[in-house]
Amino acid sequence: MSNRRQFIQGLSALGALGSTGLLAPNAFAQLVEQCKIFYGFPAGSSGDSVARRVGEKVAGSAFSKNAAVVENKPGAGGRIALESLKPAPADGSVLALSPFSALAIYPHIYSKMNYEMKDFVPVSIGAVMHHGLAVGPLVPASVKTLKDFLAWAKANPKDASYGSPGAGSTPHFLGALLGLNSGVEMRHVPYRGSIPGVTDLVGGQIAAMLTPSGDFIANAKAGKLRILATSGEKRSPFLPDVATFAEQGFADLTTEEWFGFYAPAKTPAPVIAAANAAINAALKDKTVIDSLALVGLIAQGSTAEEMGRSQKHEFERWGPLVKRIGFSAES
Repeated sequence: MSNRRQFIQGLSALGALGSTGLLAPNAFAQLVEQCKIFYGFPAGSSGDSVARRVGEKVAGSAFSKNAAVVENKPGAGGRIALESLKPAPADGSVLALSPFSALAIYPHIYSKMNYEMKDFVPVSIGAVMHHGLAVGPLVPASVKTLKDFLAWAKANPKDASYGSPGAGSTPHFLGALLGLNSGVEMRHVPYRGSIPGVTDLVGGQIAAMLTPSGDFIANAKAGKLRILATSGEKRSPFLPDVATFAEQGFADLTTEEWFGFYAPAKTPAPVIAAANAAINAALKDKTVIDSLALVGLIAQGSTAEEMGRSQKHEFERWGPLVKRIGFSAES
């Protein structure tokens, strides 16, 4: 049977099941032989784990016959992956995994982009991460809380710096908001990713770092840095002893950034439903949950509609915050 005939038969079967919402694996021909997942950051990064672990588990589902192939397209803060997805076939054969910032924050800071939100359709959230603020050996050991750090930064303006994985990233803006809300000036040091920033933090080159909290855990356990706050609504399950920003008086810094799967615009609803079911089933697999936990990620699926609502909420939330911070890609 040709791939085209399989696709059409799969759509028909999905349409017949649409009213019941039932998508039983292998109840009909799979929609795609193999799905390709674009990811806009290097292999080995935390989001890459989401794409690969989920991609492995979609094999044999009603959506895909084989495991997905992950194609890394690093650069431009993750935008290249979405630029590549935009012209891809709208048949489920190509998806992209992206942090919400690429669609919810970037439109507020880049005057020209090669894609818009209307170019894509949400499929499912894949994982959630909490950002964290950590300090290294440049900051005295007596600094144990966010309040302590801000007092130290105010008293030591020459050393009051914080790194982030990149200018325009969510951690960059969390640091900027912390400075605005506390009235303490801190110099921002942008890096190309978390790893070089954490390396400089441990080496005493910068005072603090804001980045996904999972990137701190190994060095925190080794006593090389101290994590002072995390950005979730609740404490991170991986760092239960670390108070949130909200607990320490900075509720505006509450954010739980997610990685989500997207498809090209005009992808048929039955295809989105099948991909969503396969992704959510993968995210309930214990091996996937455990492997994501190793890099500080919480496996978490959603409906396509929930992801779309969250994306819209984040877009509307970050617009005035970015304006208040006064940052643009050209600044």
